[in-house]
Amino acid sequence: MVARVAVVTDSTSDIPHALVTRYGLTVVPTFVTIGDRTGREGVDISSDDVAVALKQGRGPVTTSRATPHSLGEAYQAAFARGYDAVVSIHLSAALSGTYEAALLASASAPGPVMVVDSRSIAMGLGAAVLEAAGVAQTGGSPEQIRDAALDAVHRTSLLFYVDTLEHLRRGGRISAAAALIGTTLSVKPILRLHEGQIVIAERVRTSQRALAKLQELAVEAAGTGGADLIVQHLAAPERAETLREQLFVRIPRIGRVLTGEVGATVGAHVGPGLVGVAVTRHP
Repeated sequence: MVARVAVVTDSTSDIPHALVTRYGLTVVPTFVTIGDRTGREGVDISSDDVAVALKQGRGPVTTSRATPHSLGEAYQAAFARGYDAVVSIHLSAALSGTYEAALLASASAPGPVMVVDSRSIAMGLGAAVLEAAGVAQTGGSPEQIRDAALDAVHRTSLLFYVDTLEHLRRGGRISAAAALIGTTLSVKPILRLHEGQIVIAERVRTSQRALAKLQELAVEAAGTGGADLIVQHLAAPERAETLREQLFVRIPRIGRVLTGEVGATVGAHVGPGLVGVAVTRHP
């Protein structure tokens, strides 16, 4: 008899609701605080809430991990629905304590839980979760589901542009020295995820050149063997649509293409104006 395996992730994966439903995913929210108001990402606090607060400078905007309690409830619910095991895939442990919280919750779960550090975030994490969910639906084992997620991360390049590094610096997601490069020298950086950390991939002088460079790097990352794309933004739909259209023309054999806003948690750290893309090369 084939074991039924549930796939759990956190809300920073930014997976569209239709795909959450299609794959039967469980998404556990992280938390966002705007001023004195704290709520669950995507439930109580939206991307628009964060974008407006950052634009207007309304109070500090901070984030916190999914809790061991909420993750534990998700695991218990999965086993109560008849699943035999859980694979729980989360954003980079180098950027958040959610992975650690999942490990804590798994220790008291009523069944086997395999916790996976995706070493990615947002559209990069989402790509990994979707690959894993596909294997789960075909009856894959927990090990096969985990390996599918990690293989997708290995094949995914996560690239993004932000108008300012200040939000990342305040949240401790990028070093003060790196942020200084983007402010003192008026440099517009292209960022990428490397081994679970946010690093500067390229530096250019204007936002227009930065967006052009982002496109070039995405095309280079896709190669010629085909790729899936997830384009995201925060309060910058025109930038995202332009990038999507240009990549659709320039990248051969494109598979799945998704476009949307980042969630409130990631949005709090990147700020309005973000545009990014996860390029997942086909195997």
